[in-house]
Amino acid sequence: MKQTTTRSRMIKWLPNCLSALSTLAVMSMVFTPWQNVQACSRILYETGTGTYIVGRTMDWADPSVEVALWLLPRGLEREGDVGKNPLRWTSKYGSMIISMYDIGTNDGMNEKGLIVNTLYLAESEYGDPAKRGKPTISVCAWAQYFLDNYATVKEAVEAMKDDPFTVMTLTFPNGRKALGHLSISDSTGDSAILEYLEGKLVIHHGPQYKVMTNSPTYDQQLALNDYWDLIGGNKFLPGTISPADRFVRLSYVLKVSEKYEDPKLALASVFSQIRAISVPLSLSDPDKPNVSMTLWRSIMDHSEKMYYFETALMPTVTWVDLKKVDFRKGSGARKIQIDAKTDLSGEVSKEFKPAEPFTWIK
Repeated sequence: MKQTTTRSRMIKWLPNCLSALSTLAVMSMVFTPWQNVQACSRILYETGTGTYIVGRTMDWADPSVEVALWLLPRGLEREGDVGKNPLRWTSKYGSMIISMYDIGTNDGMNEKGLIVNTLYLAESEYGDPAKRGKPTISVCAWAQYFLDNYATVKEAVEAMKDDPFTVMTLTFPNGRKALGHLSISDSTGDSAILEYLEGKLVIHHGPQYKVMTNSPTYDQQLALNDYWDLIGGNKFLPGTISPADRFVRLSYVLKVSEKYEDPKLALASVFSQIRAISVPLSLSDPDKPNVSMTLWRSIMDHSEKMYYFETALMPTVTWVDLKKVDFRKGSGARKIQIDAKTDLSGEVSKEFKPAEPFTWIK
């Protein structure tokens, strides 16, 4: 496992970017569309009272994808569902999650306030399970594993220090390869970004890791953002919907945004930042076939344990107060299906219906 960043190689050339040729080179890196991109974004916002709110977009190329909200209790028997030696565990904490195609956990918060977000990363390489010789887990179960088992980022990072299992990828129903990296955050503002690169786990751990998009790899995103910090975002910011450009814009806006003490204004600030970075529905570009539209947004308040959801298919916001949810063992899994016919708004913790938990796609 490789912890913190490896961006020193890129940072070395940042001072030289004052020359015109170097500036053009960096601009080329930022504005060049990254291939095989699914364009998701995530921020971790600190309020004026020292609490934290996460906002993310889910951008995907299939507008017909099935999306559902789930409540999952403690005590569920789990396994990685792939390989000859699948990882097995029992859920220690209950959680609310968002699934796509009912085959995996994309986003979630557990009853302790730990939040996990899955974003696409084309460069992901999880390693050969046979060579690694460790228990295996489906990439679709990866986020749920952390929600089920840990209350804090520190606990999760400590548990991963020996890289204890192998993530296995697969192909989604729309033909896309399931490749992703995770962000984890908790109520203290601690944060971690987990990536598998060339078969090795890389963890960026610390409260400074507040922004996440997609390609390139996280150390390169940080180095590119260092360059734009030298320019100053109040003068100019890259404006395309590529992951690198979105990373820069989100970093700047998050840095200059007021830390509101009023909880409503704090929540509104996160909504405004995430809405502003969203990709319009049905956007297409024949030269960039992998650019994806924003299908839904989620905003999660660590301390209040409030989970807000907004789909591009409805002009309303739905939320769940996790403090009102029964997560006791045996309380059963519950579900709300989200589609164009769904008519929901406001607090919906009582609108969930009993349902059999989905299984991870293999």
